[in-house]
Amino acid sequence: MQLTPRQASALLDVEEAMLQRWIEERELPVHHVQERPYIHPVELWEWAVEHGIPVPQALLDAARRQTEEVPSLSTLLATGGIHLDLEGGDKAGVLRTIATRLPLPAHIDREALFSMLEAREAMGSTGIGAGIAIPHVRNPIVLNVEHPFVSLFVLRREIDFDAVDGLPVRALFVVVSPTIPMHLRILARLGHALQDPALRSLLKASVSASDVLDRIRLVEAHPRESQASRTGANR
Repeated sequence: MQLTPRQASALLDVEEAMLQRWIEERELPVHHVQERPYIHPVELWEWAVEHGIPVPQALLDAARRQTEEVPSLSTLLATGGIHLDLEGGDKAGVLRTIATRLPLPAHIDREALFSMLEAREAMGSTGIGAGIAIPHVRNPIVLNVEHPFVSLFVLRREIDFDAVDGLPVRALFVVVSPTIPMHLRILARLGHALQDPALRSLLKASVSASDVLDRIRLVEAHPRESQASRTGANR
């Protein structure tokens, strides 16, 4: 499903003129079909998160409808692994450790991958707030891998990541996929899960990998309960 600018502005609860300024001045992704502009809901979610713009539930629902063709987030994380107590005194150190520990085929150039991660951060932080970062939010890591995966890295100590809310980062999710469309679908799943207050609290605590996976499976099995929990937490 593609959104017209009017539909996109309604989802973000802004005037259509404001959305047009974002397209022109802040690089909101837009596609043209027969000279008519359209916006992909997952790309809209991705852009809003990176720019610190509140994401309403309606937009998350629209983005999640694009995710049927990929595995569940819990399956993707089981493949990519949850890495706890990661060392790294600064952003560069953490990114280098991530590039080293991602479960990638032997032919992947990890030094080049580190350079990609570092170059992306130089363009603007991928810290999305609440102590969480998603390196390569706008530039997907598309590699020659047979299956997509998500890796979670939890730091032993929080570090400054220039996040949109100014808070230090402790949890970093890295999405690796063979195609950009698949990357966007996975990102929609991740975005939905990260709306869950209990999961965000877990990521700030000293927890086990099984605790994180169990919570994500619960969110996947009972999305309405997760939404109600989020609404209650925001009151």
